[in-house]
Parts: sequence; C-alpha cells; structure tokens
Amino acid sequence: MKQTPLNARHRALGARMVEFGGWDMPVQYAGIIAEHKATREGAGLFDISHMARFWVTGPDSERFIQLIDTFDISKTAIGQSDYGIMCYEDGGIVDDIFTYHLGPDEWMVVANAGNAEKDWAWLNQHTAGYDVVLTDRSQELAMIALQGPKAESLLAGLTAADVVNLAFHGITSATVDGAAGYVSRTGYTGEDGFELFLPAGEIERIWDRLLEAGATPIGLGARDSLRFEPGLALYGHEIDRDINPYEAKLGWVVKLDKGPFIGSEALQDIKANGAARTLIGLEMTGRGIARQGYPVVALDGSELGVVTTGMPSPSLGKNLAYALVKAGTVKVGAEVDVIIRDKPVRASVVKTPFYKARYKK
Repeated sequence: MKQTPLNARHRALGARMVEFGGWDMPVQYAGIIAEHKATREGAGLFDISHMARFWVTGPDSERFIQLIDTFDISKTAIGQSDYGIMCYEDGGIVDDIFTYHLGPDEWMVVANAGNAEKDWAWLNQHTAGYDVVLTDRSQELAMIALQGPKAESLLAGLTAADVVNLAFHGITSATVDGAAGYVSRTGYTGEDGFELFLPAGEIERIWDRLLEAGATPIGLGARDSLRFEPGLALYGHEIDRDINPYEAKLGWVVKLDKGPFIGSEALQDIKANGAARTLIGLEMTGRGIARQGYPVVALDGSELGVVTTGMPSPSLGKNLAYALVKAGTVKVGAEVDVIIRDKPVRASVVKTPFYKARYKK
C-alpha cells in the first residue's frame, strides 16, 4: 500500500490503520464519535495527502478546464476555487474535483485518491489541441485539512498570511511555520476551515505544531460522518460512473450555458427530460442502521432504489441515510422500508441536508 508522508505520525499516535483507495490510512485515533465532535466543536486535523494534486498550466489552461469541468471556471478569479464535476460523454461521473486558480494560466485540480490514476489518464486523454502542461505534484506537496470553529485561530498563530480575511473558497500563497505553500478556505466537513498544501518534507513538523496548538487528529471514520451530515457527496456512494449530477442533486454545478464540455449534450437531455432517479434523505424510525447497498422499497414491497450512505449521526443522535430512488415516487414525510438482513425496517423520508453547513462567508 502507498503511504502518505505522515504515516509514521499516525502510527505513533496509536491510530487504527486501514487500506483506503490503495493507501495505508488512519480510520480512527480516539474514536469516531469523539473525533467527530472535536471537529464540530474545536479544530480537527486531517491527513488528506492521499488525494491527487494536478497542476494545469499554459495559455489554454482555462479553456482546457472548461472542457473537462461542468462548472464555469471563467468566473473563478485568481485566488479563488470552485467545485465541479468531470463527466463522461453520457453524463456519468468520472470524479468530482476542486479547481484552484493560482495565477495567470495556472490552476490546481484536486481529485479523489481512489480515482487519481483514472483522473490523470482522463485529463491527459483530452489535451489534444490545447496548449497546456499537466504536472502531477501529489508526491511533492502534502495536503492536510484543519477544520472546525477553532481552526482559524489555530492557523492564524502559525502564519503571517491573512487567513482571518481569506474568503470561503479562497486560496493564497502562505508560509506556515516556515513551510511555503498554499492555504485555502475549503474542506469536506460542513465546518469553516482550511486545507494546506505544503512541502512533503516539512509536513510532519507542521502536523506536530498544529497538534501542539490544540488541534485533534481525525481519521477517515469521522471524516465520513462529518461529510455525511451536511450532504457532501462521496465517489462510489452518492456519485459514480452510472450516476449523473442531476440524480445526485448536483445540477447546480452543471453550467450548460457556458458552452460545450464533455458530457454537456447528454446532461442537456437529462435536464430537459428529467432525471430517472433522485437522492433522498431517510430517518430510520424502526430499529436498524441503513448501510450502502441496502434496498429501499415502498410499503407494498415495490422496489424504489438503494441506500448510498447510512450511519448513526453523531451530531443529531439519529440513524440517517441517503438513498438513490426512482424520481417522483416519494416525497418528504412519506414512509418507506429499508431491507436490513432480509427484513423490512421502517424509515421516513426527510429533508436534506441533515446538518446545516457553517462555512464562513
């Protein structure tokens, strides 16, 4: 398995390690619930160096990203970033990405760890006719996230960069405790916070300094529950090869009026005719936890769809789930059954997201 530059630190902290997307990663330290609450109430520190960091440079860099991204990044100013999706020609999802505008003709694309090789190949497959240079800097630059209501004060104590006034989705060059790189006000928890892109050779020292300043190390278990509550999509769950953005309730990042891009014709048709499925929220009223892949059926037993993610919510104290179901079959307030170990367990359709994100505007 591949290892991030912080692997030894995780083991020294007593983390339980698991394989994730080909990487040896910490799933938990003190425990998922404790780490979840530490992020919601304080400052959680995440090793996300397993994610991909691709640079796109050259005179056609913006035009190239417009080709592979559903979002209209022509409106993304230098020092800003935006969330988007890479689609196949049929509208299915290659991956969801963040694009960071670093300078004239310079962009960083951050993609999911498990999709890194596929995404790199996809980008390179479509460079013909574009004056761009693609560079994979994933090994050179480590990536960590500092998330939660105390993240700003902790980070401000380690950098001269004006992180207090850094806008949501903003990114700036910054030196953090002597390490030069970038700091962005982005994250995957539903909390205010930052992602740091710093030299791999210096990341252990920065990690230690942030822990000394009061941050709590957070594993993949709490990272999943934190993103789940505010409804942030995870590839292989709410988004995938056979799921399109409209089904995943991500139509807001599909900008059909920006001009042609990969998948735009198919997405135009899907929008015009309506998506076949839709993502809904469920609250379990019967005893049981809905897990990915469990069938969702109507009370008469007819098939509706399948659970994409389900778990107990540490913040809300309820067993909740997202499910992808046939469009137009259920509304908020309706009752359905989730089939758990071959038995129907009652659930109510509820509004989503379950948790209101607290980003700094």
